[in-house]
Amino acid sequence: MAFVNHFGAAGDGRRDDTEALEHALAAGDGVLELAKGSYRITRPIVLDTTRTGYAAVRGLGGTSRIIMDGPGPALRIVGDHRGTAQPDSYKPHTWEKERFPTISGIEILGRHAEASGIELRKTTKTTIREVLVRRCVDGIRLVERNRDFVLSDSHLLENHRYGLFFDRCNLHQIIVHGNHISWNKQAGIKSLDGDVHNLQITGNDIEYNNHPGVDKSPDGEPRGAEIWFEAPGGVISEVTISSNTLQATIQPGGCNVRIHGQDTTGAAAARLVTIAGNVLGSQTRGIELKHVERVAITGNTIYDSQDLSILAEDSSGLAIGSNTFVWRGDDQAPPRDGLKFIRCRDASLVGLVARRLCHGTAESGAAITLESCSDFAISECQLLDSLVRGIELTDCLRCRISGNSIIDRREKPSMRQAVRIRGDSRDNLVQNNLVGGATGKLLDIPDGTATVQGNTLL
Repeated sequence: MAFVNHFGAAGDGRRDDTEALEHALAAGDGVLELAKGSYRITRPIVLDTTRTGYAAVRGLGGTSRIIMDGPGPALRIVGDHRGTAQPDSYKPHTWEKERFPTISGIEILGRHAEASGIELRKTTKTTIREVLVRRCVDGIRLVERNRDFVLSDSHLLENHRYGLFFDRCNLHQIIVHGNHISWNKQAGIKSLDGDVHNLQITGNDIEYNNHPGVDKSPDGEPRGAEIWFEAPGGVISEVTISSNTLQATIQPGGCNVRIHGQDTTGAAAARLVTIAGNVLGSQTRGIELKHVERVAITGNTIYDSQDLSILAEDSSGLAIGSNTFVWRGDDQAPPRDGLKFIRCRDASLVGLVARRLCHGTAESGAAITLESCSDFAISECQLLDSLVRGIELTDCLRCRISGNSIIDRREKPSMRQAVRIRGDSRDNLVQNNLVGGATGKLLDIPDGTATVQGNTLL
């Protein structure tokens, strides 16, 4: 093991310790040991496992700090694994020299405008734990190709762009658990294109990852997100987002969870996603899906979404059930929250509890709005005290609204209709709902748009 102080590192936060750390790596056995102190460096420390063999960076229980005072990542780990996660795809040199690099017990502080934290390239089974990265461009960035990555018990805070970034990376088998990923300016966790599969994000606190009024997306709209998957030319699949707190401050265009896939279907699409058991809130939108297939959204508490709690466009195979949507606490609070689906198909909303959802205007929109959707079921939901109307379908085909309670119980109701169907809609079914309290026609359903039967009108 290479104790960097034995190779001339001062660890005082002032002198340049870059050469001392490089010397320790070159002369040692690939394990970089940092004692208590602040080690200032001005260029990346590269752990090239193809040259040095097994590699690790270890601090002393979090008392060891690397100050990156130059451009690029403070630590870069390089391997040469070209296979998959299957053991028989590994070459002997990977098992014997490169597998399982670890980084633990350190802080990385960016002190240069282009400083980043940790970069991984062609590694396998890299494990990062008990690490703090702050004030860097990106906290941790994975590029090119990696496999079997684990991040746990770490803090990625106040970075200028992303906390954890999968940058056009071919990446399978990822576990992110037990971390605090917050106050990063554009996203807590970002995946851009690439080929990303088998991703588990569980038990994290991911909050305030936005920069209201400052950062803008390429189309000019300000944005921020706790979790943001953008794959217009890539694949994101087999994703579990569970048991996290995902909260923020309101930013125009911001979102707690945003997943955008390719404008396609099948194997190239964003697909196979579970969002379960999270608390999401205090953003412009809770969950935003575009071109995503086979998604389960269940058991979440989604609150205080300024615009929409869920927006899904051009998506299919949506199973949304047993979520609660937290409403305005009183009638004087600003209108907010709603669910909207545009050009979605083969979907169901079951067992939702939603009170005082406010999306829509006198002209259009509702607590739950479907536009140009087909084969969509809304059943066994409690839609109570909606501000404008309960459910609205426009240009929809073979959609079913059944077994719901759609009631405005307030002393002065404002819900105009419980259910309204418009446009070129046909072959729909509205049955066995309990509806009441509307200021206008409870069921505004033109002839030829739906079969209406068995509803109870209060």
